[in-house]
Amino acid sequence: MRKFIEIIKNIWKIEDLRNRLLTTLLFVLIYRFGSFVVLPGIDPTALTALRAQTAGGLMALLDMFSGGAFSNASIFALGIMPYISASIVIQLLTIAVPYFQKMQKEGESGRQKMNQITRYLTVAILLFQGPSYLVNLSVQMAQAGQMLEVGFNWFTISSTILLCAGSMFVMWLGERITDRGLGNGISFIILIGIIARFPAAIIQEFSSRLNDAGGGLIVFILEIVILLFVFAFAIMLVQGTRRIPVQYAKRMVGNKQYGGVRQYIPLKVNSANVMPIIFAQAIMFIPIALAGFSNAESASAFTRAFMDNDGFWYNFVFAILIIVFTYFYTAIIINPVQMAENLKLNNGFIPGVKPGKKTAEYIDTIMNRLTLPGSVLLAIIAILPAFARLFGVSMGFAQFFGGTSLLIMVGVILDTLQQIESHLLMRHYDGFFESGMRIKGRSGAMAY
Repeated sequence: MRKFIEIIKNIWKIEDLRNRLLTTLLFVLIYRFGSFVVLPGIDPTALTALRAQTAGGLMALLDMFSGGAFSNASIFALGIMPYISASIVIQLLTIAVPYFQKMQKEGESGRQKMNQITRYLTVAILLFQGPSYLVNLSVQMAQAGQMLEVGFNWFTISSTILLCAGSMFVMWLGERITDRGLGNGISFIILIGIIARFPAAIIQEFSSRLNDAGGGLIVFILEIVILLFVFAFAIMLVQGTRRIPVQYAKRMVGNKQYGGVRQYIPLKVNSANVMPIIFAQAIMFIPIALAGFSNAESASAFTRAFMDNDGFWYNFVFAILIIVFTYFYTAIIINPVQMAENLKLNNGFIPGVKPGKKTAEYIDTIMNRLTLPGSVLLAIIAILPAFARLFGVSMGFAQFFGGTSLLIMVGVILDTLQQIESHLLMRHYDGFFESGMRIKGRSGAMAY
C-alpha cells in the first residue's frame, strides 16, 4: 500500500503523464454525463419497458457497450458500435478490393483517407440504425402507456440527427483520448461503459444470493473466486507469447562491427486480441438490426434463436465466427513474408532455417500452430457467460465471466498500465511492479 501511494505521487510529479490522466478523466466525465441526456420529447419515466428489454440477451450487450445510454434513450444511445462496424467493413475491403489495398500501402496519407471513408460509412450506418432504434423505442414506450409517433416527421428526423451526432461525438472523444490521453481511446470508451455496469451487477448478485436459502453467501464467494480465476486466465491469454530466436550476422562498417547478437521475435498466442470477438459480435447484432429492434416474440424462429445469447445455436455460431475471425485478423496484422524480408535486409536469420522463403514458411507455420489454440481459448472465454447463466448467475453479473467485456477490460487495463509504466520508467521512477517484472500490453510491447 505504501509503494502504491508512492507510485501515485510519482505519477503526479510527471507533468505530461498528469495532464494525460486529467484529460482522459475529463473526456470520460463528459461521456458519462452525455449518457444520461435524454432525447428531446422522451419522458424518462416511460422507459421502464426499454430497461426491462435491455436486461438480457443481445440488448444487454448493446446497452453495456453504450454505458447504459441505450436504455436511457440518450443522445449517445447508439454508442461506438456503428464506428466499429464501419471499421470492420473497411478492413474486409482492404483484402478484397485492390483500391483499398493500394490505399493501405500509401502510408500515413492512405491511413487518413481510410479513416475518412470509415467516418462516412459510420454516418451511413447511423442513418439506418437511428430510425430502427426509434421504432423500438416507440414500441417499448407504448407498453408504458405513452404514445410516440414515429414516421416521416420532425421528431424522427431531429432525433435521428441527434443520435448520429451523439455517436460521432463519442467517436471524437475516443480519438481525443488516443491523441491527448492515455491512448486506445475507442477501447477506453467501451471499457468505461463496461465498468459502469459492474457495481450494480455485483450488488444485484450479492442481494439475490443473500435471499437464497442454504449457503447463498458461500455460493457468492465461490463466484468471486471463479471470476478472479477467469480474469487471471484472460491475462495469460492476452500476454502469452512464443519467442523465435534470431541471429544477426557480423558485419563491418568502417572500423565498427555491427551484428553478431542474438535476439527474439515475440509471437503472441492471441495476436488478434479482442478484435475477433468484436467482429463476431457485430455480425451477431445483424438479427436485431434486421428485426428493427423488435420484440423477440414478433420475430421469426430463426431470428429469435440468434437473439438469445444463452441459446446453443447463438453460442455455437458465435464461437465458430471467433475462430474464423482470429485467423482472418491474424493474417492481416502478421505478414510472415514481410518479416522474413526485414530479417534478410538486416542480416538476420533464424538458426537452422534458410533466409527468404523458408523463413517466411517457418514463421507462418509457427503462427498457425499458435493461432489454433489461441482462437479456441478465445472462443471458450467468449461463451463462458452462457455457462455462468446455466448455474444461476444473474445476467448482469454473468457478462463479466468472459466474453467481450472481460477481454476488453483485461486488454485495456494492461495497455493503460503499460503506458503509465513506460512514463514512470522513462523518468527513472519505480513502476507498478518489482524490478525485472514486465507488463505486456495487447500490442506485445513490454515495459521493464
